Amino acid sequence: MTTVVLDVGETLVRDDRYWGSWADWLGVPRHTLSALVGAVVAQGRDNQEALRLARPGIDVDAERAAREAAGRGEHLDESDLYEDVRPALTALAAAGVAVHVAGNQTARAGALLRAMDLPAATVSTSEEWGCAKPDPAFFARVLSTTGSAPAATLYVGDHPSRDVGPARAAGLRTCHLVRGPWGHLWAAWDTPAPDLRVTGLLALAELLQA
Repeated sequence: MTTVVLDVGETLVRDDRYWGSWADWLGVPRHTLSALVGAVVAQGRDNQEALRLARPGIDVDAERAAREAAGRGEHLDESDLYEDVRPALTALAAAGVAVHVAGNQTARAGALLRAMDLPAATVSTSEEWGCAKPDPAFFARVLSTTGSAPAATLYVGDHPSRDVGPARAAGLRTCHLVRGPWGHLWAAWDTPAPDLRVTGLLALAELLQA
């Protein structure tokens, strides 16, 4: 294994702030939007569908632009990272593994993550690439960015059908990271079966160093 590529949401960062800020902007209780996100994700739908349920007819892109204009746009900082992210990524890099980040996020999220100077060679988002998981084009872009062979590339994510399944179909090795609010739901899923399943990134680093 020469290369590890990590998802973002609920892999590197907690999604609490993201959905909480959307709930506040839309004027709905945070627990209501959180429940809607859980429902659509459990159904295998795009989590943005939760916004359309909370406010039917919403133009998500226009609303996102309005939030930015009002100074209430997307924000990420060190407090959003899971505690194991920096030590695990540092350990992987020290072991000679090329570390990259690629997930279904906005271009702004990509800029915010790069500003945090994570120990990763590249940080890329679906909006920047113009393609999103589970589209095969996303994983083709992953490989063109890393320059690694599919069989030598491990994609790490929390979602069986958006991370593990399509990455495996693209020929990559896969690791299911069991954490976040849906980790309990997906922990027992074996279809598609990942190559690895871990409950933290330090455990992954230890496995790849062994």
